[in-house]
Amino acid sequence: MARISFTPQLRRFTPTPEVESAAATLRGALEDAFAANPQLRGYVLDDQGHLRVNVVAFVDGRRCSDRQALADPLSPDSTVHVLQALSGG
Repeated sequence: MARISFTPQLRRFTPTPEVESAAATLRGALEDAFAANPQLRGYVLDDQGHLRVNVVAFVDGRRCSDRQALADPLSPDSTVHVLQALSGG
């Protein structure tokens, strides 16, 4: 099953469980993570259900190409990393 994990920056605000998912797309895997912690949704997705501008997802080391539908395909051995962008000097 695909594995989805979140960076420590998000853990400051809400628990971020590492989740295994049989989903075929990034959206499906994220939905499995949100089922484990519904509060996480608001930190990752905006009101339209798109990735927030300060969040990026990588599927198997490649930045997701579809920030709106989140339709990037997953294979059973995919690894997904969700990061919150950091800024500052």
